[in-house]
Amino acid sequence: MEFSVKSGSPEKQRSACIVVGVFEPRRLSAIAEQLDEISEGYISNLLRRGDLEGKSGQMLLLHHVPNILSERVLLVGCGKERELDERQYRQIISKTISTLNETGSMEAVCFLSELHVKGRDTYWKVRQAIEATQDCLYSFNSLKTRKEEPRRPLRKIVFNVPTRRELPIGERAINHALAIAKGITTCKNVANMPPNICNPAYLAEQAQMLESNYNNVSTKIVNEKEMAELGMGSYLAVGRGSVNESLMSIIKYDGAGDDSKPLVLVGKGLTFDSGGISLKPGAGMDEMKYDMGGAAGVLGAMHALVELALPINVIGVLAGCENMPSSNAYRPGDILTTMSGQTVEVLNTDAEGRLVLCDALTYVERFDPELVIDVATLTGACVVALGAHATGLLSSHNPLAHELLNASEQSGDRAWRMPLWDDYQDQLESPFADFTNLGGKEAGTITAACFLSRFTKKYNWAHLDIAGTAWRSGKNKGSTGRPVSMLTQFLLNRSGAEQGE
Repeated sequence: MEFSVKSGSPEKQRSACIVVGVFEPRRLSAIAEQLDEISEGYISNLLRRGDLEGKSGQMLLLHHVPNILSERVLLVGCGKERELDERQYRQIISKTISTLNETGSMEAVCFLSELHVKGRDTYWKVRQAIEATQDCLYSFNSLKTRKEEPRRPLRKIVFNVPTRRELPIGERAINHALAIAKGITTCKNVANMPPNICNPAYLAEQAQMLESNYNNVSTKIVNEKEMAELGMGSYLAVGRGSVNESLMSIIKYDGAGDDSKPLVLVGKGLTFDSGGISLKPGAGMDEMKYDMGGAAGVLGAMHALVELALPINVIGVLAGCENMPSSNAYRPGDILTTMSGQTVEVLNTDAEGRLVLCDALTYVERFDPELVIDVATLTGACVVALGAHATGLLSSHNPLAHELLNASEQSGDRAWRMPLWDDYQDQLESPFADFTNLGGKEAGTITAACFLSRFTKKYNWAHLDIAGTAWRSGKNKGSTGRPVSMLTQFLLNRSGAEQGE
């Protein structure tokens, strides 16, 4: 898919299709008014006849509009002009792309990027349009024997900007959006891969591919033998029931070219989570291949980062593991010794993600990080609390939490901060070990973060619970690619490559 920006008047566009907006009720946008004037009232006559009301998502494809050089004009309903917000804008773009892809228009000039979206500039509108387009056109069909493709798919789209002065801004938005979209696609492809293919070794291979394909990237794979030497008893216990070896993949990106402290991203990589001895219910268990969504998100963010070639040092950790029941699996009642030396009483083997992450979080101390963000499909409680709309954010460092919230708002990949008060720590008390791996039914997302916080005392840390946002269920189930956009925006902000420059 090819994207570009230009600044031009609609009557001069010679394209397969021009895309313009119509507001409710039957009110032409400024660009649509220009087309109507050129066509001597052709468009407004159609609206008066009731062909299009202008409700959000309505589409009307016109052929051979009088005096218009382009073959087609697509009228897009945008709802009420004053109510056009970020969410509605993205929905309109997605519906537009789906429609274009079915019309036979292999190219289009889109003027929707000139619409006024409250509080958003040209950079945001162009970038969001490209990310929404790539998301809309994504499909995972690599394992299908019969692949259905549109006969004449959309291949090129030009976004119009109001003035030539905004062309550099639009081009910057395209560069950022394409890098982020690549990262999101990487995340989706890895997360959607079935668990008989995507195991910890597969995650390690994906990490090594980054090293092969990009400069300033190096990888290290920590195997079970080295984990044992390091005392990572908690991590090893979780993978003990599986024939697939636990492997932790370390991806180092040296973009700063100096010894500045790295930013560290740690992703939970449970390539399949059966629940272990505390076996999950059978219904929907196939979706537990997505329990490596955190690792997939970190891998995607690292891919976007190297595409952008940002001048910062970043380390991505993919904590690969598989949780299976077997005669060798760890059990409820076991007491594990973590790499930090702290002991954990296992109350439920399905609360395994924190047992893998805690050793990974201790391991990254050796990098003397500026900050650490872990990303994990950690708790069903987060789905209950926030649904599929917002990622749960918990942090022991207010400035870092605010940075992430800001990045989530900028990117549209939203997060919501939850409390991490000491009051909740009491729920982890154990009579036999330093603490348990389960805090009870109440505040499950918070007590899971409280558990992790006990291993993050030596650096600034934030936790992203993406259990509700990493994938969607149902007929159109699949990875969402989140939180790649948020993480990449965070890295963009950290690097100084801000959106308006």
